Amino acid sequence: MLVRELMTPNPVTVRPDTPVPDALRLMRERKVRRLPVVDAHGRLVGIVSDKDLLYASPSPATTLAVWEIPDLLGKLKIEKVMSRDVITVAEKTPLEEAARIMADRKIGGLPVMQGPDLVGIITETDLFKALLELFGGRRSGVRVTVTVPVEKGVLSKITTAIFQAGGDIVGLGMKGILGSYGDTAEVVLKVQGVERDALVAALRPVVKEVVDVREV
Repeated sequence: MLVRELMTPNPVTVRPDTPVPDALRLMRERKVRRLPVVDAHGRLVGIVSDKDLLYASPSPATTLAVWEIPDLLGKLKIEKVMSRDVITVAEKTPLEEAARIMADRKIGGLPVMQGPDLVGIITETDLFKALLELFGGRRSGVRVTVTVPVEKGVLSKITTAIFQAGGDIVGLGMKGILGSYGDTAEVVLKVQGVERDALVAALRPVVKEVVDVREV
């Protein structure tokens, strides 16, 4: 799965000279939490988040008079609060690479580039959607967690056992690699078309342990 498959194309943007109140209003109207900042030629020059804009607003403890605050914010431009060192990804970047960057850098969204052009934005919400797809989160079935030895062909044995029992795998995830978790990995599957007990019986000969099984 690539970034371009889940990104929001043609994202809402602002200019460096956009007043902060206008950007806040745009975020509320479009229900977004971050805005790429582009110059007059459409080139990406920064990014601003809702937190950046809220931090730019006066504290409730300010000594400013109530009527002074809107005037102050109206004069504050996005270029004064935006992040200029923007981390981006290409539209053909694998989704897991984008997720790794977000996790490592502790950021919630990445502008997506096609060469020099801004073509989209991908956020943590998009990653949650991908997680739902991978684990079959929107589909009913039997969810089973098993531990398996880390060796070649182990997934083939599991899928063959499920298919022979009449099941259809609609979600799959694996945690654990040799060297980090010893010689055991944990596999989570969402299966349709087979009863719970029949699924467990089919899996027991090819896994180390059936850790959890439930109908969802």
